[in-house]
Amino acid sequence: MNRLINNLHDIWDVFSAEVRRVFTDRMVMLVFFVATVLYPIVFCFVYRNEAVVSLPVAVVDQAQCELSKRYIHKLDATPELHVAYKCATLEEARHLMRSHDVHAVFYFPKDFSSRLAEMRTARVALFCDMSSFLYYKNALLGGNNVLIDEMHTIELERYAMTGLTGQQATEMIQPVVYDDVKLYNPSMGFASFFLPALLMIVIHQTLFIGITIMCGDASENRRALHLIPPRLRTRSTYRVTIGRALCFILIYIPITLLDLWLIPRWFALPQLGNLRTLIAFLLPFVLAVTFFGMTFGNLFVRQKMSGVLCCVFFSVLLFFLSGIVWPQSNMPRFWLAFSYLFPSTPGIQGYVRISSMGAALAEVRHEYLALWIQAAFYFVTATLSLQFIRKFKPYNAR
Repeated sequence: MNRLINNLHDIWDVFSAEVRRVFTDRMVMLVFFVATVLYPIVFCFVYRNEAVVSLPVAVVDQAQCELSKRYIHKLDATPELHVAYKCATLEEARHLMRSHDVHAVFYFPKDFSSRLAEMRTARVALFCDMSSFLYYKNALLGGNNVLIDEMHTIELERYAMTGLTGQQATEMIQPVVYDDVKLYNPSMGFASFFLPALLMIVIHQTLFIGITIMCGDASENRRALHLIPPRLRTRSTYRVTIGRALCFILIYIPITLLDLWLIPRWFALPQLGNLRTLIAFLLPFVLAVTFFGMTFGNLFVRQKMSGVLCCVFFSVLLFFLSGIVWPQSNMPRFWLAFSYLFPSTPGIQGYVRISSMGAALAEVRHEYLALWIQAAFYFVTATLSLQFIRKFKPYNAR
């Protein structure tokens, strides 16, 4: 019993010392309490419109027929596109695209009407500005929707010429009726797809930066052993790891819920998951990131600003390895295995499924188990790295 009390007392001493270090370091305060709130709000404001609408496009109608004019009218009626210019030549439309007045050009050749009249395939060319994927998506989506509708209209007109009209003609054109239901992201919005993963990266990287800044500050000022209280320097260091981690966890659990639960709700992002499920999933995530940051900071960070530089290097890498930008099934095995060195990979996968798809904890058990394994592994490495500090790094009582 006395041993347990002593252990708890040691953990409390480390915890209270770490809390004082956090609240006396302005850079850490800025990262923990300003960046974690500012970044999600800024990102949500920037992408709050979800989707690009009324994309300005130009048309070059060299056919000058009733069918091409009807097609152009339908293009202008779609929510994705707005026919801003009608050009006489393709060169004129290209000039508008080079000056970014339009982001796509629809070209109707002279034989458009004659090929349709001869029951041959007519072509409409699409030239798209690829400087943004959203431009391409809007132009292709709007153009394809009009193309499908126009094909049905033309076929109905041809069947009407043979005497078939109404329901009979419709059934011959579309023998199987289907409903297009977009699950989890009905507006096909960029924010609903992009922001959940980005918010997890913000939590991961700000916690990582704060911990490595504190480790770098201790090492830079030759006070590395300051991480270990004097009376614990000759004893087991697992209590130091637990005490430090407890400080970061108690600080970050409310911040994490603010960033991943409240702010998405304020901006009407998908939030289909249960709050208790989310809390249960985020606990091992915060633990894993904490121990990962402590391990990395103890072993590799020698200067206070090194953590910030590491964050700049890792952020894009972590986002691409998460499986959101590129599916994990198409990743090379090496990079897929490498991605699971970072808590962000199972964290992002699980959070997206919980928040955007309403998954229960059992349905993200693979990611949940991976986070607990990472937390246990990095707890051991964080403790061993403290023993390395105790053995090899100098101590300056300043």
